[in-house]
Amino acid sequence: MDSFCGALMASAGANAVNFNKGGIGNDGTIFWGENLKKNLKSWDSRAQLRKNLISRVKKIKPGVAYSLLTSDVNEETVIFEAPVFETPQADPSNVASIILGGGAGTRLFPLTSRRAKPAVPIGGCYRLIDIPMSNCINSGIKKIFILTQFNSFSLNRHLARTYNFGNGVSFGDGFVEVLAATQTPGEAGKKWFQGTADAVRQFIWMFEDAKTKNVEHVLILSGDHLYRMNYMEFVQKHIDTNADITVSCVPMDDSRASDYGLMKIDSTGRIIQFAEKPKGTDLKAMQVDTTLLGLSKQEAMQFPYIASMGVYVFRTDVLLKLLRCSYPSCNDFGSEIIPSAVKEHNVQAYLFNDYWEDIGTIKSLFDANLALTEQPPKFQFYDPKTPFFTSPRFLPPTKVDKCRIVDAIISHGCFLRECSVQHSIVGVRSRLESGVELTDTMMMGADYYQTESEIASLLAEGKVPIGVGQNTKIRNCIIDKNAKIGKDVIITNADGVQEADRPSEGFYIRSGITAVLKNATIKDGTII
Repeated sequence: MDSFCGALMASAGANAVNFNKGGIGNDGTIFWGENLKKNLKSWDSRAQLRKNLISRVKKIKPGVAYSLLTSDVNEETVIFEAPVFETPQADPSNVASIILGGGAGTRLFPLTSRRAKPAVPIGGCYRLIDIPMSNCINSGIKKIFILTQFNSFSLNRHLARTYNFGNGVSFGDGFVEVLAATQTPGEAGKKWFQGTADAVRQFIWMFEDAKTKNVEHVLILSGDHLYRMNYMEFVQKHIDTNADITVSCVPMDDSRASDYGLMKIDSTGRIIQFAEKPKGTDLKAMQVDTTLLGLSKQEAMQFPYIASMGVYVFRTDVLLKLLRCSYPSCNDFGSEIIPSAVKEHNVQAYLFNDYWEDIGTIKSLFDANLALTEQPPKFQFYDPKTPFFTSPRFLPPTKVDKCRIVDAIISHGCFLRECSVQHSIVGVRSRLESGVELTDTMMMGADYYQTESEIASLLAEGKVPIGVGQNTKIRNCIIDKNAKIGKDVIITNADGVQEADRPSEGFYIRSGITAVLKNATIKDGTII
């Protein structure tokens, strides 16, 4: 009977089933109102009505709607489709991203002695900030804020040279805004950023600005990770689950689990417990069955933890409420805001089951760079559909003269003469002279060229030009920009020293890796 009513209400003009043979209606249109009521009273028996209805209902096909109209209309059917309720589609124009780039980067020292973490070179010609910036652009997100604090000069210069979105006419409403730590009125405004959440809180007024009035979701990103990600798939999952906050996560093994925020989730993907960098028994308590994420049993045994990537998406109103009202004194997202919000809000987990690396230490930077030279690499910068962007330098092609190059990346604008490069990365404008052997080394390159006459003049005076001199052997080393390494130098750390500070000699050793300082000079014949 419900299907009859629904059909009648939906289409008064639809073709109808002729029920007159069964004795229903002989004086006009029946619309389940007064006329039917009169007919019912005039019948001798309700049993007769039931018999006639059943005889006609048996002919009704499932999934087909019928209607009752006048006696002179032939029997036909009208097919109705079930209503479809679609989940709202994520719109990049309603999303803003905030890239956190203000940390001191002490674990990356000495590479961060004169630059911010996101400005550290990677992959021969890129900087770490290019990763989240390119991911945003490739995802269609063009409202981008970068929060900076420490050693931000080179980062700001790189952003200005690389990501100039024009005057707002050709690029629509897109923008890249660098928000540097600054003093504001009031006692709290006199402090540096106290943490990731505090940094966003100090600029929370920006979401009241006209150009961000339509922002419904806010992405919080880190400036020191290596990965390729479509953020709009992340935001779509956030919308589909009606989440207040969504945390991007990766499966994690025992060896590194204590370095990350860990979580437990229920069968719907909702986070029910979150612990930031737990140790000891607290760490073991965060083990979960990661088959919930779609891992096989074997993979779940290898990766028994769910680790936060430090990549979040918030509903804008929820973010403002958490920072202003709920937790006005909490300064960090990972250790304070997220664990507290789990209790009162719908906080969902989003599995990112692809390559991701946190570039937080000298060793992780070194390993991630050399992994780019492997065949096949776990990660590569080249992808025609989702390219990574960086500063356009307009350098000439690299010139290679009688060299042996195996499993290496050679950036543009380099000059290599009768040298050997194996399992190494050679950065832009690098110069390697004859007899040089570079093995398991990350060379960042140079910011400028020296002319042939300048090089000859320096050599004549017994000085060292930028680059690596003749017959020098280097292994297991990071060479920062503009380093001047003389001839017959040996840098191999043959004694296996794990930690050493030799700034006066132009290098440090971290985790057994020798790091030659930016602009340092290593004199001829030096042995490290």
